Amino acid sequence: MLEEEVEEKRVFKIPVGPQHPALKEFENFTFTVDGEKVIDVDFRIGYTHRGIEKLAESKTYIQNLYLCERICGICSAAHQGCYAQTVEELAGITAPPRGVYIRTLIWELERIHSHLLWLGVAAHEIGFDTLFMLIWRDREVVMSLLEMISGNRVNYAMSTVGGVRRDISDELKHKILKGLDVLEERTKYYKEVCMKEQTILARAANVGILSKEKTLKLNAVGPTARASGVDVDIRRDDPYGAYDEVPFEVIVYDTCDVLARILVRVDETIQSILMSRWILENLPSGEIRTKFARKIAENEVLGRVEAPRGELLYYIKSNGTDKPERLKVRTPTLANLLPVAEMLKGGYIADIPIVLAGIDPCFACMDRALFIDENSEKTWVWDKEQLRIYSIKWYKEHGKEVVRERWKQ
Repeated sequence: MLEEEVEEKRVFKIPVGPQHPALKEFENFTFTVDGEKVIDVDFRIGYTHRGIEKLAESKTYIQNLYLCERICGICSAAHQGCYAQTVEELAGITAPPRGVYIRTLIWELERIHSHLLWLGVAAHEIGFDTLFMLIWRDREVVMSLLEMISGNRVNYAMSTVGGVRRDISDELKHKILKGLDVLEERTKYYKEVCMKEQTILARAANVGILSKEKTLKLNAVGPTARASGVDVDIRRDDPYGAYDEVPFEVIVYDTCDVLARILVRVDETIQSILMSRWILENLPSGEIRTKFARKIAENEVLGRVEAPRGELLYYIKSNGTDKPERLKVRTPTLANLLPVAEMLKGGYIADIPIVLAGIDPCFACMDRALFIDENSEKTWVWDKEQLRIYSIKWYKEHGKEVVRERWKQ
């Protein structure tokens, strides 16, 4: 066999998904590999589209608080809080200081929860299940604190338009402070483990490289960007909530690899613990919410927050009724999708799970659907029944051909 033919046969495509071992959500990646090395990445999104933006147009501003909260379970407070403060700006109202402080506290406790959950998942992806179980054991502490405040371990339903729904008593404040002491001690220990344990260093250092130049070019956000030397954080750069008063440090690493993404999140967890403690010790007195007129005059506002995964955008347009005319959400995972494809190139097949997990993806909150006629550039949306009829018709016309092509590959 000629040498050129041998070289050509080494390059082939590996489909990973839509159901695949690295993630718990549906998404499809196609990896072009040369031997064990990944040379190109293609992805197909949209498997978990739920139609939430369209559904929001038929719900009131208050009802949408609980709909937006369910876009993402781990970032539920970020979604609900971003929606609430965007509606507040739309309606021209301001939440009282105590309500703003409590909302900010929930955001930071959620960041602790999210980062600890992710750190455990990262340990699991590299086969370090002992660390995974230890971290998830300690994660229960912050989940218990959130349950004491809100009554819920996930989807806290704390933010409302005009403030928050529940207050924090002095007795509860002391319990939260004790829990934060435990979390700080354990998180500092996990940072030491991440910096010294050979299991982590061998699988994370110099893996999934994304240079600072590529990070800026591809517009990565959140810990993904900060792990590549990009000093950006919406909490500092465009303050909202109580972030213009709460002291904190933006964590930046410049090694541009999975290890940096781990350390950024560990250090951010420690910062969130310090911030939560400061908020509780400086909690202002007074009301926790203000009244809100259900109908909002015609207006449009773009709001944003620094969710645990990065910059989260909410666009809301009002039309004089008690329901929004349009709600549009841009989640951090969508912004980090092109960057993660770049990280995977040049790496090994065995590193795919940890590199993908490195952006802390949430495909359920990212996916959207839109029909586009390429010839006329016309766009439209369908309801569930129209989509069902179309899918049956399409499969009858093209299904067998698609199956044959996949078998050939």
